[in-house]
Amino acid sequence: MAKLKIETGTDNEILRQVAKPVKKVDKTILKLIQDMKETMDKSNGVGLAAPQVGQSIRVIVTKFNHDTKQEINVGMVNPQIVFRSETTEIGEEGCLSVPGQYDNVLRSKEIIVKFLDEKGREMMLKLQDLSARIVQHEIDHLDGILFIDKIVEEAEFEFGKRQESEEDLLI
Repeated sequence: MAKLKIETGTDNEILRQVAKPVKKVDKTILKLIQDMKETMDKSNGVGLAAPQVGQSIRVIVTKFNHDTKQEINVGMVNPQIVFRSETTEIGEEGCLSVPGQYDNVLRSKEIIVKFLDEKGREMMLKLQDLSARIVQHEIDHLDGILFIDKIVEEAEFEFGKRQESEEDLLI
């Protein structure tokens, strides 16, 4: 395994491309997922998309239940959100590809994501709160969207809907 170089910059060409679907989960994809997990961990992140490490393909890794005994790193190939709750909330986000910048983004509070796991099996996960936010942020990367494209002002929404962020976590 190896720590990969993280692409940075708001006009970085690879970060602004729509990533291509993966045709097959093979050894190359599995190695990329493992390297991405290591890179995410060493960078204090809770999510990482393949375009962030220079690969314009639809692969993400996520860390759920951060800093708990149930913490788990999950690799997702060709992830697709098939349900978004109407309930939304504003939360502060940061990004390994946009270092030092944090701002408020409106996201669905609950989602269902369909993807291929590391064995090539189709899976579905129902996620909420921070886990849902991480996956939405990473799938945006696959579509060439950065969190800074979705910044909202809290004043645009009702008082009290803001979700407190996880300090020092980068998605």
